[in-house]
Amino acid sequence: MRVRRVVTGHDSDGKAVVASDAQVDGFRSPLMPGSEFHRLWGGDETSRFPDDGALPAHETFFPPVGGFRFLLFSVPPDGTPPPSDTVDVETARAELEAALPGAVSYMEPDAPGMHTTDTIDFEVVLDGEVWLELDDGVEVHLQPGDTVVQNGTRHAWRNHGATPARLAVFIVGAHHDRVKRP
Repeated sequence: MRVRRVVTGHDSDGKAVVASDAQVDGFRSPLMPGSEFHRLWGGDETSRFPDDGALPAHETFFPPVGGFRFLLFSVPPDGTPPPSDTVDVETARAELEAALPGAVSYMEPDAPGMHTTDTIDFEVVLDGEVWLELDDGVEVHLQPGDTVVQNGTRHAWRNHGATPARLAVFIVGAHHDRVKRP
């Protein structure tokens, strides 16, 4: 998926300007066939203005308290073939960690896809269909235009449809009594 990111900022006189206009490449891991992530923006602290429109410093995939992330991600349909036998698993894990630092550490090894984060996530379905699964087994079917406010709950994204589902998400770091940051 091609994604264009237009960023505004301020010039030395405080006037609004286009700071950048560029394509953002997505990341696809051979360990997660059919998934794609576009890390569009983020910061680990509350923003201050005026600014020059430069990408704020941010390290981990999920933000700390006071931090934020903006991204797109896709969920492949159920039945997407697993990783190829020819994939160098250790190299692919290192690439995944470099592209989505710390994200895998939130995943539950005994419950594929299930995870709990110390964040509030605001999602909107752009294309396809996706099912939000919660820890009580309830699944909520979502279609384009549907939104979710994910309040630090244990969940997974499932796609029982025939085509990839694409979502936009804005993530805000929050205090969570039951989640310890890896």
